[in-house]
Amino acid sequence: MDGIHPHFTVRTSVSFLLLILLQTSVEAEDMCTAPRSVEFPENNAVDAVVVTINLQDGITVDFSPPANPDNPFKLEGNQLLATRVFDYESMGSHVVSLTCTNVSSGEEMKRTIVVLVTNMNDNGPVFEKNAYYVNVNELSPVGTTVGRFAATDLDKLGQLYYKLTPDNDFTLKSVNNPDILIKTLLDYDKLKNVQMTLYVQDTPLTPAESLHNATTTITVTILDVDNRPPWFEPCTKHVVDNAVICQSAGYTSSVILNEQKTGVLPLKPGPLYAIDGDSGRNEKIIYSFLSGNEEKLFEIDPNTGNITMQRAADVVGTISLTVVATQERNSYQFATTSVTFSVLVKTLHPPQFEKSQYEGVVSSVGTMAIDPKNMDKPLQIIALDKDYAATGGINPNINYNISSTDFSIVKGYVFMIKELPEAILSLQVVAEDTLTGESATARLSVEVTSDGVTIPPGGSGSVDMVVLGVILGVLLFICLVVIGVMAYRIQRGKTDWRKIYEASMFQSSLGQGSSSNKEGIQYTNKAFQNNEDRSSTGSSGPDGGSITAVREPSPSVHQSFLLREHSLQHDDASSDKADSEKEVKPILTKERRMEEGYKSVWFKEDIDPNAKEEVVIIPDSRENDSEEEDEVDDEDDNMKTPKVAFADADLDSGLGVKMEGQAEDSEDGEVF
Repeated sequence: MDGIHPHFTVRTSVSFLLLILLQTSVEAEDMCTAPRSVEFPENNAVDAVVVTINLQDGITVDFSPPANPDNPFKLEGNQLLATRVFDYESMGSHVVSLTCTNVSSGEEMKRTIVVLVTNMNDNGPVFEKNAYYVNVNELSPVGTTVGRFAATDLDKLGQLYYKLTPDNDFTLKSVNNPDILIKTLLDYDKLKNVQMTLYVQDTPLTPAESLHNATTTITVTILDVDNRPPWFEPCTKHVVDNAVICQSAGYTSSVILNEQKTGVLPLKPGPLYAIDGDSGRNEKIIYSFLSGNEEKLFEIDPNTGNITMQRAADVVGTISLTVVATQERNSYQFATTSVTFSVLVKTLHPPQFEKSQYEGVVSSVGTMAIDPKNMDKPLQIIALDKDYAATGGINPNINYNISSTDFSIVKGYVFMIKELPEAILSLQVVAEDTLTGESATARLSVEVTSDGVTIPPGGSGSVDMVVLGVILGVLLFICLVVIGVMAYRIQRGKTDWRKIYEASMFQSSLGQGSSSNKEGIQYTNKAFQNNEDRSSTGSSGPDGGSITAVREPSPSVHQSFLLREHSLQHDDASSDKADSEKEVKPILTKERRMEEGYKSVWFKEDIDPNAKEEVVIIPDSRENDSEEEDEVDDEDDNMKTPKVAFADADLDSGLGVKMEGQAEDSEDGEVF
């Protein structure tokens, strides 16, 4: 049988042995059980239970040798206890080795338990330093990082949250990033240093701040960079795109012709002086002439800028110098200004006030000081210069100044520019010749009153004002009368011009040809202007008279006058009816009336040579015809227009009418 199954016996033996060992191991595990690892929070209480070990009956547990003298645990029965306060940041885990023993069999079993200390939020963030100091260039662009100022938290449970105050010129990169950036352009002259406070906490900033927080102070110093040239003082500053430009108005002075001044020449508004535009650097400045000193009249100190004369000026006029100020270490930073010298003829007399002491009275702001000795005149303080005798001593280059900011002096007149209480003030007035620099002083006593200036007797009062009003009223009345007279004369002039116009129309009618079947010619006879009968046809009474004749185109002048005579006879025949109705009174008639004051017009052939009637001869006032009429006559060669004129011949016998043709007519014409 052994030979048949040799391996069965060996295999069976091994299997039984393994079964026995496995049963023994299971029985050992059952007698002592505990978790392999356990979490235990930090900041625990002393003797707090870490873990409970499960033991079978008759089983004991103890720490495995060798014993640890610094063991933070202890065993009480089947409980593992903490003998101290654990700190996660100091030690995050502990290993406990245990031995379980069967009292009856003496069998032992080893157990290992890992105690993991749980991290709690028991620490706040901490900055490395309580204060930080950094420097930054003033030309650094916006967004440049000034520095990183991070805090640390031993708990390391998450992100930290930061806040910067104030954040006008600098700002944080983000709420969780402590990098500080430049927020705006920096300028050393405006901002030399900034102190800020940086807050940090381990919880979000809202809604409430955490109990675990920290702060630190950050001081940023702005460094001045050499980005500005020298500035001549005084100057006017202008800001152009955040750049500051200092504009100098230049300097002025004067020298005497053919005289060399010794020492430093005084300049206005002050000595030649330049400073570094970068006040934080204060670079050394070097001065020199750029132009204008070709004749070497002047010399400038390169270190101080003081100007002296090398020789006298021999020409009256103006000398303009250009001075350049350059930084010693950086010649690319420079500035220029002008220095103007006026070469003057030497004056013999300085300005001099008319009086050494002046007095004035002023009542309110903006009013002019009054001379108390003559209350009708303002006080004028004048300084005369005998060198200007041609202008009565008035020097136009004199400038006046007063020793009080409460008053202003303009062309010698004193004004109060600020409200002052009643008082008597003692001031000083200075008159300075702006060309020569010569000056004179005078004292001024000003009495300030609050009730105004009292007008002394004899001044302008209410009665004077009434008289003035009456005078003005009379003048106004006279002006109105003159205007009325002028209007009347203009109206009369219009009437005279109307008469002239009628005479002109008469002349124009004489110069026209017979272009129609019948034309009217108006004759004006001033001899009938005084006729009392103003309703006659052809007569306007005192305003003038007229004679109307009819002229028809005819080959014979004699036939024309026969027709005219027939017309006149027809008018005479109807004159009785017109006289009775007092509407028409013809003045052309062959009937000679002897009534006194009556005037008639008739032809020469009807006049009795022996009659003694008074005859008025109407002269020919149209001898000089206009050039326009002559041109019309010359142009119309085929048209022969008769010309009517009053003959001067036989002035004692009556009125003669002469008819003239063109050039072919006789010179004397034909008289009817």
